[in-house]
Amino acid sequence: MQTRAATGEDQSAWDQYVLGHPEGLAYQLFAWRLAVKKTYGHDASYLLAENDNKICGVLPLINFSIPFSRSSLISLPYCDAGGILADNADVARLLLERALLLARESSSKCFIRTTQPLAVNYPNITDKVRMVLTLPENSELFLASLKSKIRNKIKKPQKCGFAIKVGAYELIDPFYSVFAENMHELGSPVHSRRWIESIVSEYKEKIRIAVVFTPEGVPAAAGILLLHPATVSNPWASSLRKYNHLKPNMLLYATLLSFAADNGYKNFDFGRSTPGEGTYLFKEQWGAQPRHLYWYELGSDDRASKAQQQAETPPMGISRNRQLAAQLWQKLPTAGANWLGPRIRKYISL
Repeated sequence: MQTRAATGEDQSAWDQYVLGHPEGLAYQLFAWRLAVKKTYGHDASYLLAENDNKICGVLPLINFSIPFSRSSLISLPYCDAGGILADNADVARLLLERALLLARESSSKCFIRTTQPLAVNYPNITDKVRMVLTLPENSELFLASLKSKIRNKIKKPQKCGFAIKVGAYELIDPFYSVFAENMHELGSPVHSRRWIESIVSEYKEKIRIAVVFTPEGVPAAAGILLLHPATVSNPWASSLRKYNHLKPNMLLYATLLSFAADNGYKNFDFGRSTPGEGTYLFKEQWGAQPRHLYWYELGSDDRASKAQQQAETPPMGISRNRQLAAQLWQKLPTAGANWLGPRIRKYISL
């Protein structure tokens, strides 16, 4: 058995392995690497393990560089989780050792974000969970499983003349208009439009965009699905506050979940949340259950000690600074925020 760096010629075999692994996620497909490079220019060190020339494990890593800062190897940036997929623990260990060797050789930090705990002497540095719903066989069973209160919320925008479309490239414009405005309202720099275009072009048939329109044809809510046979991932979903009283987000999620159920997907991953907060409760009402995320900063004992201290004592000063930054960002003119946001977003790994 050996480990090596994956090349473009390995894309088909890599993707086949990821798609066939029960713990696989769409983020781990080669498309993520290509979209990151195309949009933000970060190089990659995708590692694979082989036994008799057959892939038995993969570890996607992005070489994440920030000006005037130490570079990082991250699995993966811009999403909740990447991490190792392997046939067994021995393969996983070899891939992790190879990643740490690369980090030492390049004097980089190494961050692994995964849905499964690693066999390492480093603490999990996040309290975030991902909310996952196990799907029934079809949308009829799914909708029947919902409480009447939820079904009434889904019907409200329909009664008001709202309609939803599901597609891909042709819905990038309306999706991005909702996405950018929502990020500004939240006080967060938005990804570039080119990022969404790259994701759509690289994921091809493994992506869907859904957009809810008002009776006048104005986009009111929108979301993206990335498709993996085991799990559908929902990396981005947004709705505009001025329409919240009409519940377009309920129609959006009912449609996304129904699509996943009708097309045979086993699990729906709503994405990360903090237990007890608003997004957590929203996802919980659909029947989603929390599953721990495991984020590790790997390296020297000093960094492990620091990470342990941070895990035990949350840095409240950092939290307050983030809140202040969000408030200042919200005060920027929309045009300025949408111009500046993508230029900053390149260097924000989450």
